[in-house]
Amino acid sequence: MPRTMTPALLDLVADRFKALADPARLRLLNALRDGERTVSELVEATDLTQANTSKHLALLHTLGFVKRRREASWTYYALGDRDVLRLCDLMCGRIEAEVERRARMLE
Repeated sequence: MPRTMTPALLDLVADRFKALADPARLRLLNALRDGERTVSELVEATDLTQANTSKHLALLHTLGFVKRRREASWTYYALGDRDVLRLCDLMCGRIEAEVERRARMLE
């Protein structure tokens, strides 16, 4: 069922798309695709600095894209839900289709 897109709702949607517009944040979300990880594991998986990783994770957590849990002195991050991956996969599919279409045009 279509939603009424009020100005306030559009602002919230735009905030989430802005967060997803950063390649570092997309790398972090992709690194969480297979399950939860610590900040150290995410630093290693993404080649980001710890400070940068923590900054991006804080925003992703605030927006609900990731969740976190503490265990002793470790903080574990995981996807808030898999919907964000569905959105990324949808866009990857669109990009692949566009590349194929352009390749056919050049043949």
